[in-house]
Amino acid sequence: MAGSSRCRGKRHTFKEWVTVAACALALSSCADESYQVAAMEASDGGDQKAAISLARKEVARFTGPDQCSRATPLNCGTLALAYGTLASYQILDRDKAGGEESFTGAKEALRLTDPGIRASATGVVYRDVSEAYWKIGDRARAIDVFKDGRSAGADMYLYMSSAARAVDPQPANPQSVNPQPANPQQADPEEPNLQRTVRYWGTGAPPQ
Repeated sequence: MAGSSRCRGKRHTFKEWVTVAACALALSSCADESYQVAAMEASDGGDQKAAISLARKEVARFTGPDQCSRATPLNCGTLALAYGTLASYQILDRDKAGGEESFTGAKEALRLTDPGIRASATGVVYRDVSEAYWKIGDRARAIDVFKDGRSAGADMYLYMSSAARAVDPQPANPQSVNPQPANPQQADPEEPNLQRTVRYWGTGAPPQ
């Protein structure tokens, strides 16, 4: 992986911006990049098996009692995102059983995630999984995942999914949706190339 220069000042597409949420949820400076970006690039190139392999390495980085447990929950949000992206690549590779197993791992990590970032992490995880099902044509399951995420307290990122636009284009009570820590500033779910400055994800500071 590249060094921290990929995180400084670069303008990212919406999909890239979501993958670097792991840096923010881990409260890192993004200096130590994960396998997530490489996995995303492999998936975009159609090599889901390579994406799965890289995503498994990311999960392994944050698995263990010293990374995510009731006693040490700091990296539980990051682990949840790692499991969520792994689940999405498995689903895109038509391994639904594996995807559901990883999705379960994500939900377990979410239960231990700091309440201050749990809604954002939940939104990203459930959106990723829902969108993967939508892309392979299993729209019934995609919609079910969307509804489950809504019940689980996911924030506005969940509503960027295709299933959300099909079922419930806007949150029933937008005032109840807390965009922190991401604060995407009027993110449009119809805009596939939403540009954001990655270094401000989770800081609350506006991009310059």
